[in-house]
Amino acid sequence: MRRAYSVETVRAAEAALMKRVPEGALMQRAAAGLAAACGDLLRRTGRVYGARVLLLVGSGDNGGDALYAGARLARRGAGVRALLVSPDRAHAGGLAAFLAAGGRVADGPDGLGGLDLVVDGITGIGGRGGLREDALALLRAVTRAHGRTPVIAVDLPSGVEADSGEVHGEAVRADATVTFGTYKPGHLIDPAAEHAGALRLVDIGLGPELPEPPDLEALQYADVAALLPVPGAESDKYSRGVVGVVAGSERYPGAAVLAVSGALHGGAGAVRYVGPGADAVIARFPETLVHAGPPSKAGRVQAWVIGPGLGDGRWAEEAVADVLGADVPVLVDADGLRLLEPETVRTRTAATVLTPHAGEAAALLGVAREEVEAGRLAAVRELAARYRATVLLKGSTTLVAEARDTPVRVNPTGTGWLATAGSGDVLSGLTGSLLAAGLAPRDAASVGAYLHGLAARHGSDGAPVSAQDVAHGIPAAWRDVRAG
Repeated sequence: MRRAYSVETVRAAEAALMKRVPEGALMQRAAAGLAAACGDLLRRTGRVYGARVLLLVGSGDNGGDALYAGARLARRGAGVRALLVSPDRAHAGGLAAFLAAGGRVADGPDGLGGLDLVVDGITGIGGRGGLREDALALLRAVTRAHGRTPVIAVDLPSGVEADSGEVHGEAVRADATVTFGTYKPGHLIDPAAEHAGALRLVDIGLGPELPEPPDLEALQYADVAALLPVPGAESDKYSRGVVGVVAGSERYPGAAVLAVSGALHGGAGAVRYVGPGADAVIARFPETLVHAGPPSKAGRVQAWVIGPGLGDGRWAEEAVADVLGADVPVLVDADGLRLLEPETVRTRTAATVLTPHAGEAAALLGVAREEVEAGRLAAVRELAARYRATVLLKGSTTLVAEARDTPVRVNPTGTGWLATAGSGDVLSGLTGSLLAAGLAPRDAASVGAYLHGLAARHGSDGAPVSAQDVAHGIPAAWRDVRAG
């Protein structure tokens, strides 16, 4: 599992560790890992000896890491130059080591010639509010002249927010980011994560100093495999989980089909469907149990999914109220979100999972969509707290938050191919099947998002993907996770 901590927590852990190790040891460990990563990247297209490397060096420890790493590369035969954002504030020890190893300080961004690698050491995890004008001017000049040169960021791309994943103005876009000790939220959450490129974590001995729990976590294959509900020899359809689906309308019958498809492919023992799309559902999935409604009269279920394609008429309003009155977990998506009574959700005794995209989250919070997209972590936490529910905020990085004090989960399998009509309906059915199988709401939402992303990759194979492709890719995703 990838775990991420806030800047404050990282600083406290570093301070505790520095009391037990020689002075400068952490910076040397970081520099060694950074230099190794730079060397690996250079060898992919050539070699370290004779390579042309440019360091963008800010003040403080981040610039020091870059300078010490540059010294190591220079001793291996690379031609390394440094552009100092604030020459009078450059890290003194790092600069001395860099010059002693044969590195050179460039007079300015012009006349640098060809480059094989740019190292971004302008600002570190303590940067706030975007780049200052002097750093921004330097970055723009280098980007104009060397925009195709690979970039490695030191700890975090300069100009992004470590704690929130927000980006205020222009920021470095790195091909890779080398971070030290632990991941930070900005490595995992868009829009900052989009700037980070491939991530490489360097162990500097910080682990024993980091507290539990982390601020964020991202499940990996082994974590998801341990959570997957796998039927035993004595299992029946009820022990595997019966999920009720209330979805679709005369205008959107396909939403019902897709939600049911997600639930069936997601491993539900049985699906009970309630709604006006029964004929379309039975035509595709004759094993579905259909009922005219209301949902409370449809029969036994272990979880409900309501909302995809539901519309906003009287029947939809009554169905949402009926389902929220059930004493089983309920997942609310799409049109169902618009029909929620916040107090009804807050006072439910059974679990509630809300699955909005950014626009729906903005409506629930009463803010602009752009505000949610720019501050996804704050939005998902606020929604979970306000509704006392588990919230799965869909998007370029899907986030899962609870009202209680547990780490926000970040889904690492998202792909742009999921931005297609009906994909969210499939996710709702899939996650509902996991709720019905007995997974805790946070686990069901996290595993559902993880499988959903993998399924899109299977369905697309690098080509455009439809919601049906995503649903059909779920079993392959499931097999992948179990196989490791």
